[in-house]
Amino acid sequence: MSQREIRTVQALMKRYPQKADMDLGKAPDSLLATIMSARTTDVQVRKIFPAFRKKFTNWKRLAAASESEIARSINSIGMYRTKARMIKALAQKIIRDFDGKVPDTMEELITLPGVGRKTASCVLAYAFHKPAVAVDTHVFRIAHRLGWVKGNTPEKVEAEIKNSLPEKYWSEVNRTMVRFGREICVGGRKPKCWMCPVAKWCAFRPKTPKPTI
Repeated sequence: MSQREIRTVQALMKRYPQKADMDLGKAPDSLLATIMSARTTDVQVRKIFPAFRKKFTNWKRLAAASESEIARSINSIGMYRTKARMIKALAQKIIRDFDGKVPDTMEELITLPGVGRKTASCVLAYAFHKPAVAVDTHVFRIAHRLGWVKGNTPEKVEAEIKNSLPEKYWSEVNRTMVRFGREICVGGRKPKCWMCPVAKWCAFRPKTPKPTI
């Protein structure tokens, strides 16, 4: 483990102290919202989520609803028909196999429809407060730029980050890097290096200069 990685996460924690957008407190809410957020902004999901949960207050109502009814309630987000199908199947499986409760282990979570390691890690970190590294596009991009990882899949990057950081920092990676990736370490070829709080620990070269205009 390197002090460089630890100092980087500590600096990002200081810069971004707020909760993650998908940290909605309860496990069912964080799970559903994270599934909805695929290829959709968190802002869009949070905008529709209160009305969605008012209509579908529990797993039984979701399991009994038709796919088209669920789809209508989330039709402003991307891939809403596919997500509606996943959400109905998810509700049915949670009732059938987990007694109506969201499981709290990676092994069980990834058996749920629509749930991969990233979504499972978000639920573990935000709802169950268990150490987990959720690798989304921001974390994948930033970890490579920082020089932390070389892996070419989210699974490999997750493993490399876990080897680089103490467990107590794992859940901070996604929470801080998502905001960092939106604001400063943006996609494309020109991150905003001139305003980066962790530039001195970053391997990315050449650093982008501040625009003159």
